[in-house]
Amino acid sequence: MFFPLENIESEVVGYRKINSAHSIDETLPTIKCGGILISKPPKHKDTAVLVPNIPDFLALLNAKVNSNIVCLPNGVSNLSQYVLPSLEKYKKLILWLGNETKAWEAARDFARKLGEKRCLIVRPTDAHKLPHLAESQDFKAILSEAQPIWHKSITTFANLRADVYSDLLNIDKVQGVKWKRFPTLNKILKGHRRGELTVITGPTGSGKTTFISEYSLDLAVQGVNTLWGSFEIRNARLAKTMLQQMAGFPLDENLHLFDDLANEFEKLPIYFMTFHGQQAIKVVMEAVEHATYVYDIGHVIIDNVQFMMGMTEEQKHLDRFWRQDAIVQAFRQFATRKNCHVTLVIHPRKEREDEDLTTSSIFGGAKASQEADNVLIIQDRRLTSTKGKKYLQVAKNRYSGDLGVMTLEFNKAALSYQQKTKTKEKKKSDESSTDSSTQDESNVIS
Repeated sequence: MFFPLENIESEVVGYRKINSAHSIDETLPTIKCGGILISKPPKHKDTAVLVPNIPDFLALLNAKVNSNIVCLPNGVSNLSQYVLPSLEKYKKLILWLGNETKAWEAARDFARKLGEKRCLIVRPTDAHKLPHLAESQDFKAILSEAQPIWHKSITTFANLRADVYSDLLNIDKVQGVKWKRFPTLNKILKGHRRGELTVITGPTGSGKTTFISEYSLDLAVQGVNTLWGSFEIRNARLAKTMLQQMAGFPLDENLHLFDDLANEFEKLPIYFMTFHGQQAIKVVMEAVEHATYVYDIGHVIIDNVQFMMGMTEEQKHLDRFWRQDAIVQAFRQFATRKNCHVTLVIHPRKEREDEDLTTSSIFGGAKASQEADNVLIIQDRRLTSTKGKKYLQVAKNRYSGDLGVMTLEFNKAALSYQQKTKTKEKKKSDESSTDSSTQDESNVIS
């Protein structure tokens, strides 16, 4: 018995030959047959069930399944490229190819050719035999239980290829927004990128908030929409600091310029959360999610995690390390999911004053340093030496792996750590010192 195989133009381009007496099922011609055997269109014209042989095709046809039934020309052996155009018109394809290992592997391979997002598969289990092997099965129920092959949490390089090429083509943009006040940070971190988590720590009174204030102001001036969560100091005081950093001189001595400066500051895309002191992580995350949706926030700052945690009677029995880890995890997931940069200020543990802080010095468990893409540590040698200096250490940099330090010289009049313009000779010496502290490329991903 011969069954005609038609191409997309409804032209007969081959035959499926079957001999029930000798169990012969073959395709003619055997090479480059671009035709399929298809049933008459049912109500659901955009759905098709793909089966490997004629007996399965006839079993589903007799059962009056409410979908197009397609018999592939070469079973599970291969899916010819000449067949693909005939299957383009279907929005949903259900692959029912059998329980054998080869059939299961063929289903996944065929789905990649056909487009995984529109393919479902009848799982290869004993309860789901091929139609002709158990014609008493409830075919409609089995087809309704077909599972998608594609998963939103799994992808392949083929799907990432265009993104990888775009990243290489636009390497400067991929590296992120460059700081104008901190060129040394650009050399080490390469830039400020969305989707990352930065943790900054340092001794009490070392200037963490003042530095992060200017660090975020620099980015906001360049158009990075910023959301500040200041749980330790009030928003008015924070705004005053940022305004003075933008101006570059004492505001109290130049009150006649206040309105002009304030008008310029109002134009910046900076928003403040109204929380102060302890807040539940759920409440904070709701505010952050809302602001991100409404204002397209690209940078969230939380200063600081310990003040946000606080302590209540109900929470005394909860482990503070566990609660901090939960906060870090919530912001890590948010940063990745919303493609937003999050900066967390976390106090260090109590350490000996004569010892430098490390990533292990961050208060809490190891989760903060593990989850962070960047770890910045303010080291203050002035606490132990009259000639000591204060500097910012980049202790972790997941993007490029480069590590280094940036000297922090405080301009009290401007409340600023902005780096001064250096001579060419000075720049060369600084670059050589930065290069010497660059991490080995084998540790870029950690």
